[in-house]
Amino acid sequence: MPTMFCVHPLVEKPDGSPVFIAFRSSTKKSVQYDDVPEYKDRLSLSENYTLSISNARISDEKRFVCMLVTEDNVFEAPTIVKVFKQPSKPEIVSKAPFLETEQLKKLGDCISKDSYPEGNITWYRSGRVLQPLEGVVDIVFKKEMDPVTQLYTMTSSLEYKTTKADIQMPFTCSVTYYGPSGQKTVYSEQAVFDIYYPTEQVTLQVLPPRSAIKEGDNITLKCLGNGNPPPEEFFFYLPGQPEGIRSSNTYTLTDVRRNATGDYRCSLTDKKSMIASTTITVHYLDLSLNPSGEVTKQIGDALPVSCTISASRNATVVWMKTEESPYINGKYYSKIIISPEENVTLTCTAENQLERTVNSLNVSAISIPEHDEADVISDENREKVNDQAKLIVGIVVGLLLAALVAGVVYWLYMKKSKTASKHVNKDLGNLEENKKLEENNHKTEA
Repeated sequence: MPTMFCVHPLVEKPDGSPVFIAFRSSTKKSVQYDDVPEYKDRLSLSENYTLSISNARISDEKRFVCMLVTEDNVFEAPTIVKVFKQPSKPEIVSKAPFLETEQLKKLGDCISKDSYPEGNITWYRSGRVLQPLEGVVDIVFKKEMDPVTQLYTMTSSLEYKTTKADIQMPFTCSVTYYGPSGQKTVYSEQAVFDIYYPTEQVTLQVLPPRSAIKEGDNITLKCLGNGNPPPEEFFFYLPGQPEGIRSSNTYTLTDVRRNATGDYRCSLTDKKSMIASTTITVHYLDLSLNPSGEVTKQIGDALPVSCTISASRNATVVWMKTEESPYINGKYYSKIIISPEENVTLTCTAENQLERTVNSLNVSAISIPEHDEADVISDENREKVNDQAKLIVGIVVGLLLAALVAGVVYWLYMKKSKTASKHVNKDLGNLEENKKLEENNHKTEA
């Protein structure tokens, strides 16, 4: 190496003309920097002739030449300086609030800023690259350079025709750029979109869920469509009613009775052919006693009692008498015969898997004295009773005899009266005849 030399770095302007930017001699320790405004206070030429540029700029990307000047010759060694700027992490913006099946709709924009050189943006569905496809995938890419910083902003817009298969599927995008060590890729966060699709099926539920419905229950019919968003209004059809009742997705029935048993349906308001149905059976358990209420019976007399059941499911009858263990006696209709010795309460209980019904009969047992119980009367009372009976019999007999005598006397009297009447009439006739004879005698004498 020559004993005396100098290094004179220079750069080329866009038009190709050289500009010296620094100078260092082998005999002098000091460094001389040329007056180049864009490199002011950013250059450093070390003792080993290494040129460093701080606070690199895009404008620093150019051809640099190291010029070695000796006493005998001039040598040049050019190099191309490349400047790289890693872009920002890509972000999906302007995201669609929802996507609709069978419609090509903008999904969103993928944007990455401050890149140099510019990068490329790629879209992914569930980790797989989305390639442009007419009517299904439409990608528009654009880049913009900041005139001041000369950095690039890349934007990629995606229009996409979704299907139900895209439900819960993640969409991402990435930016690929070049750096000093080669190509690199940065990925965005995942974005999941709400997929709208029409209702294809309607279902009808009965709430709350239960194994059986019995009289007095409150139930709610809930109609559901499998579309997204789900339908908010439905028509509910009750048994025997051809016209639907417009309601939200629920319809409540309170205190149901057995006549509520039947088929229930619901449909969409805008598509009545899409319908769902369910059958509701309201179970019941009725019980009646015959006789019922309260009964009074002679001690020891037989009392038939029947228990009749009307039920929608098999039921068992259980009879119970006061302070006695229960016993089972048939189903649906049961009859027992009791002979009460004291007051009792007779209870008939009907029970099945759904409910339990109880009815009771109060039986009062009483004692009615009979004629053969006269032996309990004391001797003194018995004598008084006998005397009174004899007196009564005597009076009755006396009255009968008196009536008989009076009858005989009356008969004799009537008989005698008839005979006397005949004699009187006869005597009166003779008297009249004598009178006529006397009158005739007087007429003759004259």
